[in-house]
Amino acid sequence: MTDNYEDIINLPHHVSKHHPQMSMWNRAAQFAPFAALIGYDDAIKDTAQENELFYETKEDSNE
Repeated sequence: MTDNYEDIINLPHHVSKHHPQMSMWNRAAQFAPFAALIGYDDAIKDTAQENELFYETKEDSNE
C-alpha cells in the first residue's frame, strides 16, 4: 500500500504565482462551527425554561 504515492511523496509543496496564500485566520474560519438552523438554540433554551417552570409549579402543588 505504501507504493501508491512514491512518485509524488517527495515533490516540493506547490505555491501559486497568481493567488496569495490564505491567512491562518481565514483558513481556520473554514472549519469553524456554524448555526445551520438559525434560532434553534434559542428555541431549545425557551423550551427548557418552560419545562422547568411547569415542573416547578407541579412540584409546588403536590406538596
